Amino acid sequence: MHDSVTVHMAAPADEIWALLSDVTRMGELSPETLEGEWVDGATGPAAGARFRGHVKRNGRGPMYWTNCLVTECDPGSVFAFDVVGPSDRPMNTWRYDLAASGDGTDVTESFRLPDNVFTRIYWGLLGWSRGRTNRAGMQATLERAKAIVER
Repeated sequence: MHDSVTVHMAAPADEIWALLSDVTRMGELSPETLEGEWVDGATGPAAGARFRGHVKRNGRGPMYWTNCLVTECDPGSVFAFDVVGPSDRPMNTWRYDLAASGDGTDVTESFRLPDNVFTRIYWGLLGWSRGRTNRAGMQATLERAKAIVER
C-alpha cells in the first residue's frame, strides 16, 4: 500500500524543492493533476497549509477536486501532504524527499495509503492496477521536474 520512485537531478535541492512544493505548478508535472491552488488563506508551502488539486483520475477521468493538508515542509529536504477526507482523515500521503548526491540531488516521490480495512480490501482487489498507475505517474512527474530544473 505504498511505493516510491527516485530520480537523480543535476540541480540544487533548493531549486527542485521550490518547484515540487509549488502546488500551482503541479499541472506542469503530474499526469493526473491538472492544477492546484492554495486555499484557506495559504499562499505557499508551510506545515499546516491547505491546498486543493484538480485531478483527472488515471489521466482519463473522472475529474474531481481533492483537499490536501501539508504535513511536512522543510525547504530543500522534504515536502509532504495528505489528501484528506472528512474531518481531515488522511486518505493518501504523498511526499518528496531530497538528498544531495554527486553532482546534484536524488529526489524520491512516494505515496502511502493508511492501513485500515477499506484500503486493505481496495489494495487486494484493485491495488495492483492503481499501484502501477501511481508508479508510472511518479516517474513521469519526476522526469518532468528533472527536465525543468536541468534546463
